[in-house]
Amino acid sequence: MEETTTLRERKKEATRQALHEAALRLALEHGLDAVTRDAIADEANVSRRTFSNYFASKEDAILHGDRVRVQRLLEMLRARPAREAPWQALTAATLAHYRERGDLDPDWLARLRLLRRHPSILAEQMAANAKLEDELATEIAARDPGHPDEPMRSRVMASAFLTTLRVVAGIWAESNGSEPLDEAIRAGLARVAERFK
Repeated sequence: MEETTTLRERKKEATRQALHEAALRLALEHGLDAVTRDAIADEANVSRRTFSNYFASKEDAILHGDRVRVQRLLEMLRARPAREAPWQALTAATLAHYRERGDLDPDWLARLRLLRRHPSILAEQMAANAKLEDELATEIAARDPGHPDEPMRSRVMASAFLTTLRVVAGIWAESNGSEPLDEAIRAGLARVAERFK
């Protein structure tokens, strides 16, 4: 019985991923405004009703990949040794996460960044980033419980961490990936590390 549930969950996740990829592909090819739920469902070879079972909107479908990556990053951060300082754990988890993902195409990332500037996506993305910042701050505080500047320190650190990743990814995409992304991230995070000793 447990195997059947696991198989069912894998099938559901495969459908969710197919819808996400279809939404992203269509939005990058035609622009977000030209994409409909029906077109996404057709592209993923599922019914319109199936789309609605998985996602509330096309923006929701597009941002699914971000949610998966965020959860994976949080898992990797929580798995880091408890003795690691917060910034060290954030850096190690992030570099492991990007190595796990493999090489990214700078052109694809640049187009994706343009897509994410769309007003309807920005609103959902800001809400997701606020939630991620809160979760990161909680993890940071747990690693640094005796620091006199808590809880401000953990929130500032979480915000600085996310801002650094966003800025580094943007510069990396604009330079057409002139160096490996994980090296650019390592250098960016190292520059900010001094502030959190």
